[in-house]
Amino acid sequence: SVTNRAAGDGFWSFRPLRAPTPPAGRGGASDRNAVDLFVQARLEPARLMLQPRASKRTLLRRACFDLTGLPPTPAEAATFLEDPSPDAFARLVARFLATPAYGERWGRHWLDVVRYADAAGEAADFPVPEAYRYRNWVIAALNADKPFGAFIQEQVAGDLLSERLSRGRLAA
Repeated sequence: SVTNRAAGDGFWSFRPLRAPTPPAGRGGASDRNAVDLFVQARLEPARLMLQPRASKRTLLRRACFDLTGLPPTPAEAATFLEDPSPDAFARLVARFLATPAYGERWGRHWLDVVRYADAAGEAADFPVPEAYRYRNWVIAALNADKPFGAFIQEQVAGDLLSERLSRGRLAA
């Protein structure tokens, strides 16, 4: 029943979180992270193995294409490939997340969901002159790392939100 599920009676999403213990590393995975150890534990019964670690150049290309949709520039490549520090990859990802290209790449997925178009989509297909404002807002929201709740609230409220904010009725 619904009340049993709300009480957490066997329904997975209501169970308390627990920190799983990674399996012991075997077969060369002991130098890997905890996620790799879990993956390896599932691969072994099927007699499969983890692939070798990706090179720094491969990590660079994957991160750049995944986060920005663009290849790394020669300067980005040189900076990352010459950086021997253990947190070089984390800093690389942070740099890509801080670029305008991040919001442009991932904003397009949201714009597809809401069926954004610069045109009305009618038989005459006239352009909508102010449509770019919504597109730019979505990109800026992603680049600002706006919390999802605020992102949705601002879309539902639309142009009424700025009026309420200017009167001080809605917390920012």
